[in-house]
Amino acid sequence: MNILQNIHAFDVQTFYWFMARKHRAKLTSIGRAISFTADGTLYAAAAIMFWFAGYETLVTVLAFGFLLERIVYFVLKRGFKRNRPADALDDFRSFIIPSDQFSFPSGHTSGAFFMAYCLSEWFPSFNVILYFWAAHVGLSRIFLGVHFPTDTVIGALLGSACAAFMIGVLV
Repeated sequence: MNILQNIHAFDVQTFYWFMARKHRAKLTSIGRAISFTADGTLYAAAAIMFWFAGYETLVTVLAFGFLLERIVYFVLKRGFKRNRPADALDDFRSFIIPSDQFSFPSGHTSGAFFMAYCLSEWFPSFNVILYFWAAHVGLSRIFLGVHFPTDTVIGALLGSACAAFMIGVLV
């Protein structure tokens, strides 16, 4: 077996472990609300709020960083074309309808970690809360059945890397 097959086998096994949790129905319900916070609307609202509060540099980092993150995200998504769990597994249906066809990487997780990283740079006293939220966005995407675990791990790395790069360039 090659490395991608090994990763996929581990991913499927881990995914089924998540799906077998005792309180999965409750976690899925909570996951809908958490996932909604990472749909993007709140990011735009936060950027407008930060602009009016005088954080122009932060807003610039957010704008250009999200542009970079979305470009890399779409290149990876279209390049790997990894099927979502409902399409890859015969005996599974997701709990929500995903916004696009492919699974890798998780855009919600990427965006959440991007925001957590950027906002932690400006507001370090909130970093535990921000990363707690971002991690739960990633978990929610698994519990909703639209991503495998590695999709969210790579999403977290992608968002964090784009934030670190943009802060390094612009600040």
